[in-house]
Amino acid sequence: MKIYQQSLIEMKKVVKRYTQQTTDLKIEKIVREILANVRQKKDQALREYELKFDQTKIQDFEIPAEQLTAALNEISPALKQALEHAKKNITSFHQMELENGFIDTHVPGIIRGQKVTPLERVGLYVPGGTAAYPSTILMTALPAKIAGVDQVIMVTPPQKTGIAPAVLAAAKIAGVDAVYQVGGAQAIAALAYGTESIPAVNKIVGPGNIFVATAKKQVFGQVAIDMVAGPSEIGILADETADPKELAADLLSQAEHDKRARPMLITNSLELAQKVSQAVDDQLQRLPRKEIAAASVADRGFIAVMNSIPEMFALMNEVAPEHLEIQLADPAQYLSLIRNAGSVFLGRYASEPLGDYLAGPNHVLPTGGTAKFSSPLGVYDFVKKTQFIQFSQPALKADLADITKLARTEGLEGHARAVEQRFK
Repeated sequence: MKIYQQSLIEMKKVVKRYTQQTTDLKIEKIVREILANVRQKKDQALREYELKFDQTKIQDFEIPAEQLTAALNEISPALKQALEHAKKNITSFHQMELENGFIDTHVPGIIRGQKVTPLERVGLYVPGGTAAYPSTILMTALPAKIAGVDQVIMVTPPQKTGIAPAVLAAAKIAGVDAVYQVGGAQAIAALAYGTESIPAVNKIVGPGNIFVATAKKQVFGQVAIDMVAGPSEIGILADETADPKELAADLLSQAEHDKRARPMLITNSLELAQKVSQAVDDQLQRLPRKEIAAASVADRGFIAVMNSIPEMFALMNEVAPEHLEIQLADPAQYLSLIRNAGSVFLGRYASEPLGDYLAGPNHVLPTGGTAKFSSPLGVYDFVKKTQFIQFSQPALKADLADITKLARTEGLEGHARAVEQRFK
């Protein structure tokens, strides 16, 4: 991995090159055409695109419910146990995110409040290209179910040999209401606009490749989306007490996702940096997804050696990583120094894959520096809030002069007269 030894100011410039998001105008154009075609031709367009992109001829998009049940019976008892264990932890964590509305009556004659309402229908996008992700189904469906969403539907790319039983079993365990075999930008179009087979949804969530991410960005406004997710990222803060082989393994755990994934280590030890770089090279040789991970490490990975721990955190906050590991002694003491990160892993035994699968916090996280203003997927993503007010006549009269003054200051005479009409 590339090792940098530069000042904090210079390193902030370096990480910007590694983390900045770019727009591919060619992909933008392709996706725009796909969206328009699906909006016009609906199921016919979906069938054409599935044949073109996935080499699969689709008759019925919806997977029969009995096939989900059969898949649950087909998977191994060990896998079923693992999925149920993950469901339990994800559920217990996200139940703590439930929000209640409120009513404020502390001023006589005035009632103010807010009600929290679940969305009616949401769509989950579950990738299915280079790997199958049953864990993503649990991470997206369970918070929606906890929120009280009426209907949770799922789309995932068709496979020539059929959708993996693990994926269908996870959908069954998570309580997904319907599963459709369609992927890519065309699946996002179907969820946004609706077709003869697939109903339109209120919100689309879940990760995907650059075509999926671009499609989500382009349909935003027609529907809500969780985020425009980019390639996976891991940032690690470590000192000389950390194990270089463990750090290398954690960096590669994200590098194997995508050639555009970003593995990053920031340390105050040059010796550790050199050992981790060597360990990454050694472990790459034995990794099944070596080609993908090697491209990620070579093109997007780096190690920065800083002068102090405060500088390490300052630089990592500039990165705003999707996943942040703190491999320092007594890591919890540094939580106050973290301003920008999607999910934080404290200490040697909180390896990043723990969060991907089993701990409970969500693994759908902001990427590409968007952790500076975005949050992990949660129950709050599947509800909307409505506010309400009620005034008595005396309460409105008491505020009449201020309301009309503000309205007329803004040149909105009709606003002022609407309130004054109550007292004529």
